[in-house]
Amino acid sequence: RQVTATVSKMAGADGDDSLYPIAVLIDELRNEDVQLRLNSIKKLSTIALALGVERTRTELLPFLTDTIYDEDEVLLALAEQLGNFTMLVGGPEYIHCLLPPLESLATVEETVVRDKAVESLRKISQEHSPVDLEVHFEPLVKRLASGDWFTSRTSACGLFSVCYPRVSSTVKAEIRQHFRTLCSDDTPMVRRAAASKLGEFAKVLELDYVKSDIISLFTALASDEQDSVRLLAVEACVSIATLLPQEDLETLVMPTLRQAAEDKSWRVRYMVADKFSELQKAVGPEITKNDLVPAFQNLLKDCEAEVRAAAANKVKEFCENLPEDSREQIIMTHILPCVKCPEVRLNIISNLDCVNEVIGIRQLSQSLLPAIVELAEDAKWRVRLAIIEYMPLLAGQLGVEFFDEKLNTLCMAWLIDHVYAIREAATCNLMKLVKKFGHEWAQNTIVPKVLGMANDPNYLHRMTTLFCINALSEACGQEITTKQMLPVVLKMANDQVANVRFNVAKSLQKIGPVLESLALQTEVKPVLEKLTTDTDMDVKYFAQEALNVLALSPTQHG
Repeated sequence: RQVTATVSKMAGADGDDSLYPIAVLIDELRNEDVQLRLNSIKKLSTIALALGVERTRTELLPFLTDTIYDEDEVLLALAEQLGNFTMLVGGPEYIHCLLPPLESLATVEETVVRDKAVESLRKISQEHSPVDLEVHFEPLVKRLASGDWFTSRTSACGLFSVCYPRVSSTVKAEIRQHFRTLCSDDTPMVRRAAASKLGEFAKVLELDYVKSDIISLFTALASDEQDSVRLLAVEACVSIATLLPQEDLETLVMPTLRQAAEDKSWRVRYMVADKFSELQKAVGPEITKNDLVPAFQNLLKDCEAEVRAAAANKVKEFCENLPEDSREQIIMTHILPCVKCPEVRLNIISNLDCVNEVIGIRQLSQSLLPAIVELAEDAKWRVRLAIIEYMPLLAGQLGVEFFDEKLNTLCMAWLIDHVYAIREAATCNLMKLVKKFGHEWAQNTIVPKVLGMANDPNYLHRMTTLFCINALSEACGQEITTKQMLPVVLKMANDQVANVRFNVAKSLQKIGPVLESLALQTEVKPVLEKLTTDTDMDVKYFAQEALNVLALSPTQHG
């Protein structure tokens, strides 16, 4: 198939000069320069017009079909051009001539080329007569649907809905079967393509088949192992819900939709949030009240920021579409509390480094401070716990001066919280802050306040002093631990509460390795020895244990 042969043949043996520019264009289709090939493809209609319908059908189209191994941008242009070629091949009765090159284009590796070929095939399918559709177009769809390469099977998914309404019931049954097969294809890309066309296909099916075929496919795709397939099933849900009578929605659609709204993948939940207004319209007011309101609340409180943001974007629309008789009650009781719920603000705080870049820390600290304080004192201890965990991050972002001025008091208040988990987290938080701000800061700001709690009338708070000393000793280093903290621990050895005394023994064991060795021998050892004679069993046990671990040979007590 020499180009020159094609060109001379097209130019005609009688030396038809008018065809030489065409010959040049065709020559350019084989030029090494991509840009020239692209220009030539873009002028295809000119070539076809000059050749006339018959030669376009018999020479140009076979030539183009053979040429399909080009650069993606050339193939893309070709796929687009062929969608507008009906009149250039002689009108609808010859339109099937366009199918071979488009079929080849629908199987190439590059997605945009395949998509454009499918778009052109969908366009020209409308111009086929019902007979031609069955004779020429439907076999092409079947070939693509059962092709060896996943590329052809993905392309087939976009063609079922355009031929289904206009073929006989036998062919319709075959098309439904092909679609079912592709919905359970081994390749995720094919299942993804099928899921993305599920809603569109459902719209052209008879209602009985929607119930018998589509619902089971929808349920299967919505439970697919790949989240990229499950999220596309959510999109189809909108179309399917609009097709079914109200009484079928609750049993056929809602279980799957509820499952999607709680999917383990945030991308699926995001898709539910993103489509929420459409879903709301599709299922109607009753199901919205019973099912969608709680689902929407959960999406507004989702653990992923992207999901909450997508849901928050739908708040206005969702509220506007609520049934009038219950709108105010739903908004006040169910929606508003979520919009200002701690999770949303906690999320801002947890992403502070990102938000900081956008807003600037001064402005941010002013607007965030009330929220931080409110969260720090939230009635739910888990919210308080979450904000404590963000404190080191906040401290790093806001800087030491701001921290001392505004947040230090909070950090100390948590040390005497009534929930043990909070006191424990607050102790750990102090250690992280000392690592961040240094010894000197600890000595001036934290240590005096911690040691001050040693005289608190509540023994739980006195014990918190010991826990803080345990946590801070290593971060603060030998000098601060020996000179400032140790005297307080030793003094607490005389506490009236046995729980405090045995925690003194445990503290001495913990801070021992940090202390100066002289202090260990002259101050710690005598106190521990005294505690081994305590009236309380636990105190004796932990004192003896501390002596053993610190290798301070105890004096034998009769």
